Amino acid sequence: MNWLILVAAGVVEVAWAQSIRPTENFTRPLPTLVCVVLCAAAVYLLSLAMNTLPVGTAYAVFTGIGAVGAIALGVVVYRDPLTIGRIVALALIVSGVALARATG
Repeated sequence: MNWLILVAAGVVEVAWAQSIRPTENFTRPLPTLVCVVLCAAAVYLLSLAMNTLPVGTAYAVFTGIGAVGAIALGVVVYRDPLTIGRIVALALIVSGVALARATG
């Protein structure tokens, strides 16, 4: 169950990362509120997952999901470039997350 909570935390982290830009440097109240709530929710879910998962494993998986999701959404939504280097980086992150899951 804690692995599912950890995945949920990672997904919320992706949403949180995407919610930063609309705040326009935290000058817009409603987007800023959404950003703060998403950040708090991601950290709360991460803390729940850490009740039984090792801290290092949980945090590595959490940030890995966030990194992959942020890059993927950047490519799809914002048309960020998808270079060979980014593809290799994504593959390494996904491999690391899979290894952390398999061994943690």
